[in-house]
Amino acid sequence: MNNGTIRTQRPKKVFNVEDNEIVAVDDLDVTVDNGDFLVLVGPSGCGKSTTLRCIAGLETVTSGQILLNDRDITRLKPKDRNMAMVFQNYALYPHMSVRKNIGYGLKITTDLGRDEINERVEETAELLEIEELLGKKPSELSGGQQQRVALGRAIIREPEVFLMDEPLSNLDAKLRTTMRTEIQQLQQDMGVTTIYVTHDQTEAMTMGDYIAVLNDGELQQLGTPLTCYHQPRNRFVAGFIGSPSMNFLSVARNGDVLEHDEFTYTILSETIDNIGQTSKRLELGIRPEHITIVEESVTNAIQTEVEVVEPMGELSYIYISIGEETHTASVDGDIRLSSGDSIDIEFPEDKIHLFDAETGEAVKNSAQTKAAEPVSRT
Repeated sequence: MNNGTIRTQRPKKVFNVEDNEIVAVDDLDVTVDNGDFLVLVGPSGCGKSTTLRCIAGLETVTSGQILLNDRDITRLKPKDRNMAMVFQNYALYPHMSVRKNIGYGLKITTDLGRDEINERVEETAELLEIEELLGKKPSELSGGQQQRVALGRAIIREPEVFLMDEPLSNLDAKLRTTMRTEIQQLQQDMGVTTIYVTHDQTEAMTMGDYIAVLNDGELQQLGTPLTCYHQPRNRFVAGFIGSPSMNFLSVARNGDVLEHDEFTYTILSETIDNIGQTSKRLELGIRPEHITIVEESVTNAIQTEVEVVEPMGELSYIYISIGEETHTASVDGDIRLSSGDSIDIEFPEDKIHLFDAETGEAVKNSAQTKAAEPVSRT
């Protein structure tokens, strides 16, 4: 299988809609090295699918360049880029058998004979464990089987790059988990450079070697999943990555005290040094699993009331009120709590995040060991 390094050099994509310019992708610099698995993740409309389509050649960039192995492919037609794309809706030919669907790309783009194409089709079907489906039509297949056929059609071409646009979004939750694992295993076994688009941050966290978090067409952060989780660069990344999402509370810094309408939080000198000269208005962030239930006498204890309890088995999500706001905590499933209970909680200082309220930039992250950052990704 061929390998390829993809580099986007400040590509910008602008759509003209009723005399208005809409910037879908804005100077997005990303490098995906040979064999790496990069996930583009972000909310709907953030530009991730447009970015993928620009790389594939299905959209023409307004400015900037797309490079494959340092070769400028910005103006090449899709068929000349040696990439294979898997779409959200599978895009199978309904009148063709699985065998013909998988082999069709080779038939129209190569000089291979029928026997050789059939041999390649059967090898690909064996890899995907769909040999018994080769004679069937797409309408006879389940969603998961159709997805395997779409993957087979991409794999058989032996491309330098796989491009996947939300390929699991039409599957039920259990099958998504299974296919997620299968795609990871296939990518690792083949070592093919892969760019995968999803709005599901769980997919991003579990599948990618690296994730690129996008918002409004702009790159917010590029790093390993754990780096983006523990060391978010800004408030947007902190709130988007993680489920349930991070809790945010508006505070004012007054010396070594963070003041909230409902509580005060004394911070250590080390934290003060790390914050430096920033805005006095901050956003305190704390992930649900880092909120702890404590005795009232503990320093920085905050009194709250339980609004809702969601038992999940091993753990429970509890929704707690602090003033007029509701926040989420994750606690051990053996802890028995009920709606209306009054409890005291703590935000351990080594687990809190602080963001500048004006810029949204992180000024303090939780004290986690940083995962390895990409060296030449931006």
